[in-house]
Amino acid sequence: MSAVEILEQIRRLPPAEQYDIAEQIWAEFGDLDEELTREQIVEVERRAAAARAHPELCRPMEDVFADIEKRHRVPR
Repeated sequence: MSAVEILEQIRRLPPAEQYDIAEQIWAEFGDLDEELTREQIVEVERRAAAARAHPELCRPMEDVFADIEKRHRVPR
């Protein structure tokens, strides 16, 4: 079975089961240690400098995570 076929089957599942599968995949494969590219490092440094220069435009990390969880919460 191909990856495309597997994804098609997953899409047919209820959202809660899709979420469980995603969690299982992340638990097994999410710790792959990949290094950032030079372009990614430059972008991270640029954003960090912008945040330090204008902290009033930043939001607390807890607020950002809470918003993400609200938008992507899957009923169980």
